[in-house]
Parts: sequence; C-alpha cells; structure tokens
Amino acid sequence: MTTVLIAGGSGLIGTALAHHLRGRGDRAIILTRSPRGFVSERQWDPSHAWLPTEALQDVDAVVNLAGAGIGDRRWTRARKVELLTSRTGPTRTLASAIARHNADGGHIRTLVQGSAIGYYGDRPGEILDEGSTAGDGFIPELVTRWEAATAPAREQAVPVAFARTGLVLTPDGGALAKLLPLIRLGAGGPFGAGEQMWSWITLRDEVRALASLVDDPHDGPVNLTAPNPVSNGELVRAYAAALHRPAKLSVPEFALRLGVGGFAGELLASQNVHPGVLLERGLPYRDATIEDAAKLVQ
Repeated sequence: MTTVLIAGGSGLIGTALAHHLRGRGDRAIILTRSPRGFVSERQWDPSHAWLPTEALQDVDAVVNLAGAGIGDRRWTRARKVELLTSRTGPTRTLASAIARHNADGGHIRTLVQGSAIGYYGDRPGEILDEGSTAGDGFIPELVTRWEAATAPAREQAVPVAFARTGLVLTPDGGALAKLLPLIRLGAGGPFGAGEQMWSWITLRDEVRALASLVDDPHDGPVNLTAPNPVSNGELVRAYAAALHRPAKLSVPEFALRLGVGGFAGELLASQNVHPGVLLERGLPYRDATIEDAAKLVQ
C-alpha cells in the first residue's frame, strides 16, 4: 500500500484522484487548511508557509494540485497575482518541507507537481512535446514560475514530475460542464473560427496518469493529454453528435473577449500537444479519441 499526500485534494481532479487511489487499495491523505478530524486529513496553512513535520509522516509520495481556478473569474490585476501566488507559495512550502523531511531520514520518493500545457503558449501549426520551449504571455510565465517553485525538492534529489495537464473533460465540472448545457439547448458551437487545436484528456485518464507517476516516478515534464488532439470545432461537434444536437452557432472572438476578458486568449489559443512520455511509459488510455470521450455524456 502506498501512502499519497494530496494538496488541492478537494478540487475536481484531487477528489477523483483520491477516490481512484483508495479504490485500488492505497492510502490517500488530503492536506487541508480546515481539518474535520478525519484520519484521511492533515493540516497545513500555505498562506503562511506552514506545514508541520508530522504532516509528512509515513508519506511515500506527494501530489500537489493546489491553485486558484484559472477560468473561474475575470483576470483583473489582483486576480492574476492570486493565480500566481496561490500556486508558487504552496508549491514552495511543500517542496521545502519534502527536502527537509528527506534530509532528516524521510523517504518521500516523488513529488507529482500539478502544471499545465499553458506553458507552451499559443503555437498554431506546431506539434509540441515535453522538449518544447515555453511560450510568451501571462500563462506561460505563470507555469514556468510554478514549476520553478519545486526547486528545493529537486535540489534534494527528489524526482519531480511536472504534470502539464490539458483540458480535462468531465460532465461533472470544469469547462465541459459549462459547455454541455448550451449544447443540449442547441446553442453550442465553436469559439471564434473553431480551428484552434485543443489538447484534452478525460478525467478518468487524468487520474490514471497521475497515479502512474506516483507508482513510477519521473523527473521532468509530462504532458497529460490524450494522443489525439482536435480542433475546438471538432470537439464541440463530437459532443453535439453524442447528444444528437446541432452545433452550428459560433461564439465570435469579440463576444468571447467581452464575456471572459483575458481568459478568452486561452480559449482561442492553439496547442497541439503530444503526450510523448505517457506513450513511452505505455499508459493504456481508456479515452484515446474525442468520440470515446463524448460517449461518457450519453
């Protein structure tokens, strides 16, 4: 049995990961600011860089998914600061605690660090893999600094996998949960021209990929995406077809920018991301095509 400590364990991905780990017989412990007295919880306060030594006791691996939601609110100047600090602060706190713990005789074998394919930026016409460089703009800079905050753990020779996650598809939350009601009403359609490439992964494949990084540590970036990215228009049409609805309406770029502000750039960005590491490691995808993914909402 592996004991896995999860930061950000109350979010969409963290909750699913904990359920997956427990279902296969592992012990999943959630780091939380406000513990309710459960043995499956341990307390920390990342806003004050506080993580007690006992929180890492008997832990084999750490998964860090902490961070404010990228698309939850408009990107004001204050919100951008929050998006950055809610990632770099907790990450640095965790990485430093892991380094101290192992230096004192602990045996945490890996840190699986949440990250995002936003690292690559808007790259139309390119095929991106784990060796591709960072793009330009706010999100690439955010992700670069987020990953860099793991330095204390890496300096202590702890393998750190940067789990650069694509668009996570599940009807239970995230972007798809907001899009599906429009599709069901027949009001769904592509964003802008719909030609931008979207690299995606279903939630159940996401958690299996994260679990594989717990089982077999990797040091460096790992693209958590399905092997068959599609255009935004193809994705919307696949879900519309699964629900037997039309997808003829489109959302003009200007309307998208008026509606969600700076985050519109992420919806219009093109990222054709190849999951080279996961394919080399032999991850058996349950949902390799967008048609497979769309069947989950039928």
